[in-house]
Amino acid sequence: MTTMSNRYQADAAKNRPTMRHVAALAGVGIKTVSRVMNDEAGVSEATRKRVLSASQQLNYQLDMAAGSLRRSGRQTLSIGLLLPSVSNPFSSEIHRALEDTLAARGIAVFAASLDDDPEREKALVAAFLGRRVDGLVLTPIAKSQSYVIPEHSRDLPMVFIDREPVGIEADAVVTDNAVGAAKAAAHLIAHGHTKLAYLGDRADIQTARERKRGFVEELGRAGIATSAVPVIEGLHDEESACQAALGLLRSEDPPTAVFSSQNLVTFGAMRALKELGASRRVALVGFDDFTLADMMDPGITVIAQHPERIGKLAAERLLARIDGDDSTPQTYVVPSELIERGSGELRPR
Repeated sequence: MTTMSNRYQADAAKNRPTMRHVAALAGVGIKTVSRVMNDEAGVSEATRKRVLSASQQLNYQLDMAAGSLRRSGRQTLSIGLLLPSVSNPFSSEIHRALEDTLAARGIAVFAASLDDDPEREKALVAAFLGRRVDGLVLTPIAKSQSYVIPEHSRDLPMVFIDREPVGIEADAVVTDNAVGAAKAAAHLIAHGHTKLAYLGDRADIQTARERKRGFVEELGRAGIATSAVPVIEGLHDEESACQAALGLLRSEDPPTAVFSSQNLVTFGAMRALKELGASRRVALVGFDDFTLADMMDPGITVIAQHPERIGKLAAERLLARIDGDDSTPQTYVVPSELIERGSGELRPR
């Protein structure tokens, strides 16, 4: 088996890899490879991982659009969009802005949820490539995106959004995360708070790290001992954020102000404040605006990103690359905005 696999690997290195090569390397039948590549049922998780690993080793891509390529001069009039979660309001606004901009060129958007899983990122990118998309717009989570270098070097246009790529040079469109978080800290300090707390997302997420950095550094500039500031990370959903906020607010020395670093974390903090009857006693500033934030009591003060601008700019950069722009890749920063609505203007009692 090992000798046969090595022979197929050598053959695949000389020629374009096929399902036959992947099947031989993974030790399965061609039909099993087909099921995995088409995301069909009836394959065990262990086998699926083995097939995907083999396909990555061989840089194999399922050619689902060969006929379409022949008809359209090697353009499929489609792009792949990878977002943290298509159900998240921030992601959905980016998705819509991209669609609106690309529709004028007759380009369809295939969107998928990353779920902030590095292996899912690689598998979904492979699926997009298998469909011969004309470009990629990616929100990365893997430690490096060097796995897409072979495609990028063959002039596949790609733009990264929300998070900058690692291990590859490509255009990126991001928010000023550290600056925005510093604005939140400065705003709370200006309203008399010295006992602040930080509720953050997973530390392996680039934007979460930047927001924490901006917040903590601003406290330091204000002369607040950062070692005494409660910092709770790893809050990736509303429930975990709620429980973390409840723990802080019920402690012997609770904070008078809270900064929540993304919208789901803000929702959890809001629930905790309401449960304890502290919505008008403890100040709150959240990162990310959301629908009905102004309808809360008090309204929620936020550091608003502009996902519609991010999506539009990402689409424009991708179109420019598709049209042959070969300028040096750049990172484009879309400024955030502090929106005062009441919760961030409460003073300590």
